[in-house]
Amino acid sequence: MSQPLVVILMGSKADLAHCQKIAEAAQSFGLETVLRIASAHKTPEHALAILHAFETDPRPKVYITVAGRSNALSGFSDGSVSAPVIACPPPGEAYAGADIYSSLRMPSGIAPAVILDPGNAALLAAKILGLVDAEVRQKVQAHQKMQAEKILVDDRELGN
Repeated sequence: MSQPLVVILMGSKADLAHCQKIAEAAQSFGLETVLRIASAHKTPEHALAILHAFETDPRPKVYITVAGRSNALSGFSDGSVSAPVIACPPPGEAYAGADIYSSLRMPSGIAPAVILDPGNAALLAAKILGLVDAEVRQKVQAHQKMQAEKILVDDRELGN
C-alpha cells in the first residue's frame, strides 16, 4: 500500500508557521504531508482544483484546513471531498477568540472535526489513517505509550 497522505490546506501564507507544526507532527507518525495555499473566499476555483486533484489520488488521506477569522475553507473543503477534514484554525487574539465559532458552526451535512492544537490535529489524522495502515497505527500506539510513561515518571519523581 502507498504511504498515507495528509493534505494541509491553509487560507494564506500567514498560516505557514502553524501549518509547519502540523506537518512536523504528522511526519513523526510516518505520514507524507503536502502544504498548499488556497482561499475559499478569494480563490475558490483554485481551492477546488487542489481538492479535486487530491481526490483523484487513490492513497488514503486526511485533509487539515487552517484558516482563521471566517473559516469557510474547512466547510468548503469538507463539502468537496470524501475523505475526513480536520479544521485546525490558527490562534488569534482578535475577537477574544470568538472567531473560532466559524470553525465550530457548520451547516447540516458538513462535518469537519475541529482540533485547536497542531500536534493533536496531526494525531487525529494519524489515528484515522492508522485504521488502514498498520505502520501508522503502531506509531500512534508508541506515541501513546510514551505519553503514559512520561506521566508515570513524573509521578515517581514526586517521591510519595
